[in-house]
Amino acid sequence: MSQSVKFSNVNTLFSKTLKQKINTYFQTSLQPKTGNRKIYLKAAILLISFIVLYGLLVFAPLHWSVAIVLCLIFGVNLAAIGFNIMHDAGHNSFSDNKRLNTLLSYSLNLLGGNIYFWKLKHNIAHHTYTNIDGEDHDIEVKFMRIHHDQKLRKHHRYQRFYFPLLYGISYLAWIFYQDYEKYFRGRMGDKIERFHFPLSERVIFWVSKLVHISLFVIIPVIFVGWLPTLIGLLISGTVCGMSLATVFQLAHVVEETEFKTIDQSKVEEEWMIHQIQSTANFATRNKVLTWLLGGLNFQVEHHLFPKISHVHYPALNRIVKQTCSEYKIKYNEFRSFGTAFRSHLKVLEAMSK
Repeated sequence: MSQSVKFSNVNTLFSKTLKQKINTYFQTSLQPKTGNRKIYLKAAILLISFIVLYGLLVFAPLHWSVAIVLCLIFGVNLAAIGFNIMHDAGHNSFSDNKRLNTLLSYSLNLLGGNIYFWKLKHNIAHHTYTNIDGEDHDIEVKFMRIHHDQKLRKHHRYQRFYFPLLYGISYLAWIFYQDYEKYFRGRMGDKIERFHFPLSERVIFWVSKLVHISLFVIIPVIFVGWLPTLIGLLISGTVCGMSLATVFQLAHVVEETEFKTIDQSKVEEEWMIHQIQSTANFATRNKVLTWLLGGLNFQVEHHLFPKISHVHYPALNRIVKQTCSEYKIKYNEFRSFGTAFRSHLKVLEAMSK
């Protein structure tokens, strides 16, 4: 990751005002910025659901039709664990107990990923240089063109047709190929310098990968056979991948968000304004979706305050909107999932030309 891109530090009155308002909110409401009972209850529900669904799929004699339905639900459950438990814990916002955050962040390793890689890619690169080509690795999607600075290739003209396939396989490609690619190359991307990878994290990488393969491949093959295991893995993995990819894309790759070309490694705006310009909310009034997505439909608030737990985002949303209005800063928010998705499709079509 490049350290050369700098944000403006001139006239940062907006940032100072917004931070002051948010701090005042927590001081007057007497709430910690980390999670509360709601997030602990949600974590318990999701983890128990994981155990129950896994147990039924692997050890119970199910009709194939029931097994397919449970695999679909299991895929949603995997994504929800990522959105709600791993994501907050990975940002140290799940709890004020750092050890608990560290422990729960490794739920990503249980699901096949690697939290050390994720923090480099997500917490540092994506959250700092959002939607900047060459810096934000989350907009580097193979076979797709998302940023206008990315080279246009012949196959991109069809990306609005084949994107569901790529989104669907994204999770399985991540855990079974891309993590190993990063491990052996020692780089997060083609143009990025090598990263430091401590011996302890190398050991954790291989141990957790072995645990994941045992849980999701070896044990199911022993109890239900290789074909049902393969089908179940493809169904649940595809649902999980589609969920993860879609939520990210609706938060950043829509018509209203900006994709900047950096001139001489300088961003004209201060960091907080850049985050607002490159991020969008969607369906914030949908309580079921908000519960499942861990508040990531409040993506603007998350990018402005990643160390604050998602349980506070609805309250923060009102403060951020009001402050943006005061300073005449455009705030990106879609009323529904459908309108955000249609906007995303328009970006894919525009970038295919």
